[in-house]
Amino acid sequence: MKTIYKLATRLSLMVLIGVAVVAPIHAAENPAPADPSLLPVFEQFGGKPGLDALMEDFMIKLIEDPRTRNYFAEVDQKHVKAMLAEQFCVILGGPCTYTGKDMKETHAKLSINEGGFNALVEDLQLAMDMHKIPFRAQNKLLGKLAPMHREVVTLP
Repeated sequence: MKTIYKLATRLSLMVLIGVAVVAPIHAAENPAPADPSLLPVFEQFGGKPGLDALMEDFMIKLIEDPRTRNYFAEVDQKHVKAMLAEQFCVILGGPCTYTGKDMKETHAKLSINEGGFNALVEDLQLAMDMHKIPFRAQNKLLGKLAPMHREVVTLP
């Protein structure tokens, strides 16, 4: 039953991401919009040390996945992990400052398509599962990240 619930919730999340794709959303002005109400979720991720550990396994998944490997194999992986951890920390109301670029500028020349974006989301979910991050906490983060879809996907 838990597996069915988890699958149904993940499908709901994919619908949410799909809505982000087709809904008229204005460009995200802030690549890390803080939500202080999510501080308890930040704690469920293990705080900043938990996010740093998550990024280590997330990057491994991204490099192992043939659908995302080309986006990450030749970049400064240490920098990418640091920026993602900062961004997630801020979004989840943690005591961090995001020092990276905006999403549109960061992804403009990467030729990311829907398949690459969806694969990244799947790999993030797998990494969060590995870290035993509660499913509801995962969905809270993914819900905040979904509107960034338009800033990340650059190919039809």
